[in-house]
Amino acid sequence: MRKLIIFLIVLVILLVAVDRVAVAGVERDLSNRIAAATDLSDKPTVTIEGIPFLTQAISGHYPEVRFDLGTFTYGGVPIKNLRGAAYDVTAPLADVLQNRANVQAGRVTVSGTLTRATIDKYAPRGVKIGGNGDRLTASGEVTVGVQKVKFNAEMRVELADGGIKIQAEKIEGVPDQLASLVSYTIPFKGKLPFDVKVTGVKSVPEGLEFSAEASDVPIRG
Repeated sequence: MRKLIIFLIVLVILLVAVDRVAVAGVERDLSNRIAAATDLSDKPTVTIEGIPFLTQAISGHYPEVRFDLGTFTYGGVPIKNLRGAAYDVTAPLADVLQNRANVQAGRVTVSGTLTRATIDKYAPRGVKIGGNGDRLTASGEVTVGVQKVKFNAEMRVELADGGIKIQAEKIEGVPDQLASLVSYTIPFKGKLPFDVKVTGVKSVPEGLEFSAEASDVPIRG
């Protein structure tokens, strides 16, 4: 009985070790594929969620694969902390081992952050962007007629054709109807990883965080 217990314990340890070695290998393969798909020079960090891994590998189906791409430049605009997840990933083990192209994600989501420094860089001359917690603020001066008038404002953020629009919403120092003078767009054109489309943007303490997603995404090596 004691020998049987020891055997079972050793067997479990071996299975766990094999599981961890196998998951590291597939994560490495997916990291290479994602780097190739996104034209990254550095390999992204990839984590396959869920255990035991071997049952996922044998089935060739991974419910969730998370990845971290670091800093990415999109249409000339730097994006920090670009990260995401691929869901319902189909990756037959034979294809992974032989580096075939037959790896597909049912859905991919991506998010990233535009820092306050980047947001401020695109602001009109004389306008300084700041923040009060989760809201963007602006201060500076605008020209009304022949006069320069100082103002303070809270800013509204929304998606616009060709970029992210930042518009004064609550403004002090000038009439509300002149709030349109404190408005600009950060260009957001180009190709995001996996051809995801931007679906939302919100103000966060670090700046602006956007979200994007795509369906039926090939992850080729």
